[in-house]
Amino acid sequence: MSEDRSWFAPIVQLAEFGGPVLVILLIVSVLTGALILLKIGQYQLQGVGRRKRLQEALDYLDAGDEKAAADALSRSSHFLAPVVKMGMKLRVRPSFNQRLESEAEKRFAALEGGFRILDTVAQLAPLLGLLGTVIGMIEAFQALQEAGSQVDPSDLAGGIWVALMTTAAGLSVAMPTSIALSWFEARVDTERAFAEYAFATLATPAGSAKDGA
Repeated sequence: MSEDRSWFAPIVQLAEFGGPVLVILLIVSVLTGALILLKIGQYQLQGVGRRKRLQEALDYLDAGDEKAAADALSRSSHFLAPVVKMGMKLRVRPSFNQRLESEAEKRFAALEGGFRILDTVAQLAPLLGLLGTVIGMIEAFQALQEAGSQVDPSDLAGGIWVALMTTAAGLSVAMPTSIALSWFEARVDTERAFAEYAFATLATPAGSAKDGA
């Protein structure tokens, strides 16, 4: 039981120091940090940004060498490699491009999972901090009113800077979250543009145009 109390002691002290809003922001920051680390791990596992082998496969395909393209695809860890491999098999079908786009969007949806949570945290964390500051200021001025003429300016100043701590905490949570979200979105946008290029290469490889000429 004593160990449990010692574990909760810092949280109780934080609540007494900055109020419940500061505790909420601390919990939100921990959960948001965990989500960001999970997304980074997911992007690593999915091979986001590692397009060298996939680009080689598309270059071989553009030159009409499907065997070399298939070999390069087998060595690629990129999440779009299975989609491109499927496209090589389905190219004879007239609507294969739509099938590839839907398959790719399933994978993009997985990469974009959690974006709404990060966006919500980036928007609400400053507001939570501001709420904590307003509550703290109300309490400080209530104490000022109750003190009447026997006001200690140091006590008032102490109450105000403690109240402002929640605004600083809210901004400290929101800014890194917003930066991380922008970075994730940029990575996904780059991969989506590459997917469009890959599907266009599958549909109209340069080698076929030369053969036709």
